[in-house]
Amino acid sequence: MSIKTGTPKKNLMLFSGRAHPELAEEVAKHLNVSITPQSAYDFANGEIFVRFEESVRGCDAFVMQSASAPINQWIMEQLLMVDALKRASAKRITVIMPFYPYARQDKKHKGREPISARLIADLFKVAGADRIMTVDLHTAQIQGFFDGPVDHLFAQNILARYIKDNYPQQNIVVVSPDAGRTKLAEKWANDLGGVPIAFIHKTRDPLKPNEVVANRVVGEVEGKLCVVIDDMVDTGGTIAKAVRHLLDEGASDVVMAATHGVLSGPARDRLSECGAREVVFTNTLPIPDEKRFPGMTVLSIAPLLAHAIQQVFEDGSVTSLFDGDA
Repeated sequence: MSIKTGTPKKNLMLFSGRAHPELAEEVAKHLNVSITPQSAYDFANGEIFVRFEESVRGCDAFVMQSASAPINQWIMEQLLMVDALKRASAKRITVIMPFYPYARQDKKHKGREPISARLIADLFKVAGADRIMTVDLHTAQIQGFFDGPVDHLFAQNILARYIKDNYPQQNIVVVSPDAGRTKLAEKWANDLGGVPIAFIHKTRDPLKPNEVVANRVVGEVEGKLCVVIDDMVDTGGTIAKAVRHLLDEGASDVVMAATHGVLSGPARDRLSECGAREVVFTNTLPIPDEKRFPGMTVLSIAPLLAHAIQQVFEDGSVTSLFDGDA
């Protein structure tokens, strides 16, 4: 009886949903690969069809999708892509969600509520995902919802480097938009050279989502350039009010920096009119021209994603991307 021996070739294949193809194309260029062609379309009743045009057997599959509006459609499309890869015998499936959907619903605030962030993790596990890669989770414990490796990437280095390069000699104070983000503010303060921090003490009406009732600045901001940091900006109400409060407290200028520009509804008008000198986002989510304004800067997350994908493919260390601080 003869036995055939051989070493299987590792094969990286990149797949992109339809939500944010520009980011996927940019990542593909950094990796020097092409996005695997696929057919994807919607039926008249809203059902989604996905089919890959090349063999994926034995490949190391990386499936990118940015959960922008309509968020549920793009979640479903990515789930179907993962299912198709599993059934076509992909060797390993890594789900790349630059913006983790439903991340704000990571715990129960009241009885009879879902924990939606956990449900998202369960859905992708059942669909066939082996690994999840995401950027700046709303809360870090979401990593524990997925029964497998989670690569939690940080955009802070990209944003902080931009601030240092463009406001090098300013009298800076890092401002957290609420008390819950003070740990993040401390990391920012260290990255910017040990600058002081402040935070906005705010109260909310639990019956009125996306609406802040009152703000109070805690910390010394008079005469300083305030860098307001957050993980996401949705309708822009909270952070626009924070900017106005800081200016009222005597801040010389305010710059806003956040990873995820959700920018729902009136966000563009609120941000462009709030008095901030500059608003900085990354492109984890698509930000179309109609949501942009002259004071907005959008930085690319593609090099970070590409480097992390390369490390996962080569069984390297993703933690090394953050100098061990991950």
